[in-house]
Amino acid sequence: MKNMIIGVDLAKAVFQLHGAAPDGKPVFRKKLSRNQFLRFMSQYPDAVVAMEACGSAHYWARELVQLGHEVLLIPPQYVRPFVKRQKNDAADAEAIVIAARQPEMRFVLPKTEEQQSRAALFRARERLVHQRTELVNALRALLYEFGHVLPAGIRQLSRIDALLDSEDGALPLLVRDECRDLLEQIAEKTVRIDARTQKAQWLAERTGPAKRLQTMPGVGPITALAFEAFAPDMTSFRRGRDFAAWLGLVPRQHSSGGKERLGRITKAGQADIRRLLIIGAMSQLNRLGRSCIQKGSWLERMLAKKPRMLVAIALANKMARAIWAMMTKQEDYRIPTPTVAA
Repeated sequence: MKNMIIGVDLAKAVFQLHGAAPDGKPVFRKKLSRNQFLRFMSQYPDAVVAMEACGSAHYWARELVQLGHEVLLIPPQYVRPFVKRQKNDAADAEAIVIAARQPEMRFVLPKTEEQQSRAALFRARERLVHQRTELVNALRALLYEFGHVLPAGIRQLSRIDALLDSEDGALPLLVRDECRDLLEQIAEKTVRIDARTQKAQWLAERTGPAKRLQTMPGVGPITALAFEAFAPDMTSFRRGRDFAAWLGLVPRQHSSGGKERLGRITKAGQADIRRLLIIGAMSQLNRLGRSCIQKGSWLERMLAKKPRMLVAIALANKMARAIWAMMTKQEDYRIPTPTVAA
């Protein structure tokens, strides 16, 4: 370990630093501006720099690594228990140092510029999808006020368009104009979503890991893009079960006194990958997907006695473990051989 460990409480303009010796004894406390911080760290001997994995943390991690420092990123929820009494920048920086010195502490791997760029593309597409859904719901709500009840979903737009063209709807002219304006906004959002989807598909075809991920049923270009943007190196997990737990696809425990009590999934970790895996699992359990389920497989046995959503989460857990194996062994997906229950 290096001679010094420096805890940094990041902010937009003013950074709080807490320097400590390897034994934890405080050495210095400093409050620096943005420019002063980079100048100070460039002149300081190589040290271990600990920060919370918050906004701009990955950028500063890359900058500090270039200066020769070792960077540790800690999830904010793991730092909070070490804050003493009142919360302020100095107490936060000290708590970061204390948390970083814990032997069992788990750290976040710094992201590269390419990973953050892919994450920006993924977030942009998600934002546009949410905005389009908001517009569709506003359109349905407006028509509902005039007696037209329409199901949810983007597929109902053609039906709404036909309703506006017909004379039987008896809609006021102002309402028709507002509905058509909403339809134009929805069409504009759709064009932007399609453009980002095509870009995601293009990116997914360029890298080997993304191609390998798409050999698994239920994993498409968007899911592959999310893995490349948000998932850490698979070698950082000892086994596939640890990766599934990181995604929050394992039961929450309420065990005590030697009695095991398991509840719903924890929903901890990366929510986007977890959601996409569950959607991919559900696609295999719909009417078309069920035709591909092998006879005698565990999936067929689960569907016979469990609710579909529960089976989808179990399948998503299994998909996460298989992805860990595919990435660590550098192999494409292989269809498992069904085992008949005794």
